[in-house]
Amino acid sequence: MTQQDRLGPQLPLALRYPPEQRFEAWVGAPLALARLQAFANGESLDALYLQGGNGSGKTHLLLAACAAAEAAGRRANYLSLARAHGHARDALQGVEQTDLVALDDLDAIAGHREDEVALFDLHNRVRDAGVGLVYAARDVPAALPLVLPDLRSRLAQCSLVALRALDDDGRAEVLRQRAASRGLVFDEAALEWLLRRHSRDLSDLGALFERLDRASLAAQRRLTVPFLRQVLGAD
Repeated sequence: MTQQDRLGPQLPLALRYPPEQRFEAWVGAPLALARLQAFANGESLDALYLQGGNGSGKTHLLLAACAAAEAAGRRANYLSLARAHGHARDALQGVEQTDLVALDDLDAIAGHREDEVALFDLHNRVRDAGVGLVYAARDVPAALPLVLPDLRSRLAQCSLVALRALDDDGRAEVLRQRAASRGLVFDEAALEWLLRRHSRDLSDLGALFERLDRASLAAQRRLTVPFLRQVLGAD
């Protein structure tokens, strides 16, 4: 099996890394943005560890770093460890043969010894090869239920980037940007109505926006409170 076979088909950049998850679309935490930009450009060799709860933007930054690296002619590999639970060694095979490795959802394999050993081995291979490495997890290494002390030690040596969930102003700005990028007008009153009545998790809001976008396109309507009531009222 070739390296390309292991990494899957080489999709166009826009399909692998959605426009909504690029550095230009990042809202808040300018220091975190600067750290990841330097990392994506190969200006920093420190292994990074992004820590933050749901809605803090961990996946956004990982995908944005991969997109920026590839746009600069570097090779990047993103993997959600939630998809590798129970078979991490196979899933991680050969991923270090790039310039940047981004591993999301580290929490998902914590407590599974074989997966932890596979990740420990990868960590050492990546660092020995001088490849950029960034993790993302809800908790700091010391709080993860890891069973492999050596892995905890390696993770603790990474540079920690702590992220916090956006407030309502930040969430509203994310939705404004997504609407503007598609030529939509999102009334301020409609934004406030949406944030008061629906989930404030960014992933949920993103899915909700996609639903509203399709409905707006089909009906040729602006995103106003009456239109949101019509589309989402039953929710």
